[in-house]
Amino acid sequence: MSRKKVTSSDVAERAGVSQTTVSMVLNKKYNVSFSKDVIQRVETAAKELGYELPKRRSCRESRKEKLLVAFCPNLTNPYYVMLLQGIESRAIEQGYGVFVCNTQRSLELEERYLKMLSSLNPQGVIYMCNPSRVFLPMIEELSQKIPFAVINNQNERLDVDAVELDNSKLGRIMARHLLKLGHRDVAYIAPPLTVRQKQRSKRVEGFLKEFREAGLGERVVIKAANESIDEDVTGIDSEYRIGYDLTGELLQEHHDLTAIVGLNDMIAFGILDALYDAKYKVPGDMSVMGCDNTLFTKMRKVSLTTIEHFVIYKGRDACDIIMKKIKTRDKKYADIEPVSIYHIEYEPRIVSRGTTSYPRTKAKK
Repeated sequence: MSRKKVTSSDVAERAGVSQTTVSMVLNKKYNVSFSKDVIQRVETAAKELGYELPKRRSCRESRKEKLLVAFCPNLTNPYYVMLLQGIESRAIEQGYGVFVCNTQRSLELEERYLKMLSSLNPQGVIYMCNPSRVFLPMIEELSQKIPFAVINNQNERLDVDAVELDNSKLGRIMARHLLKLGHRDVAYIAPPLTVRQKQRSKRVEGFLKEFREAGLGERVVIKAANESIDEDVTGIDSEYRIGYDLTGELLQEHHDLTAIVGLNDMIAFGILDALYDAKYKVPGDMSVMGCDNTLFTKMRKVSLTTIEHFVIYKGRDACDIIMKKIKTRDKKYADIEPVSIYHIEYEPRIVSRGTTSYPRTKAKK
């Protein structure tokens, strides 16, 4: 017959003290003063009964079971806040915490956080945007040890799990909406169109392609912000300011425009305010579109036409991919670990609201 396991209650009874006192004495927590007699009685009772303290998990082991790391380019755009909300909601359901690495689109910060992964020892890593190209070899190597999921632009080829976004398709849908309404002279406002931010260019290219196929490519004005903006720490209103400032320039340079498109909703908000300040009526004088269907777009006073591509669901799906990978590694059904690459994509949809309509019959001077 097996011997009954000795508990801290047994020690407390033998020493004539409380169970809390036993725990504090044996764990050497003397923030409460104990007499030498009490300490000796507890230690003697534990020794006589053969009691051993339960083994504690190390901080590393504890983090390994509970932590996911999310890489985010900025938290000033509600798009990324929505993604994070999706990630965190699913992670919490599964008993995980989320450590957010806000890279602010800085190569130095991104590299620093990647090098921190070994000390954080997460169970999985989620990139909320495309990783910088210079770090792709490092990420593909790390993904052999830690499950990675990337919420990325479909046109970037990565040998890691991905929740994909076809930015070219988003641009085409925006263009089709305006063409269907009869717009011919339009402008597209974007952040810097750099090689590092290729997903931005893909969205613009999709928009342009649709107008070119309609024989109207020459009537599209592309207005992109200066590259220096991406070199600065992201300001709380930087994308809004891009929309506002570049709209002012467009109104000075082009008098026949009937629609202005923002690469995302934040830029579109800036476009709207610049138009209102210039006494333009939306959509009477100028139609405006954004992309992402963020929270504020549906507010009555805004009512922005935009593109829905199910941002929160993407965050949840990225988290689900990590969970599947963890379970696969924890429960092996063969001697060889299976290799699987997940790719998920949602079909984007136009959300037509109050900022787009048929073009005016005569340009505003």
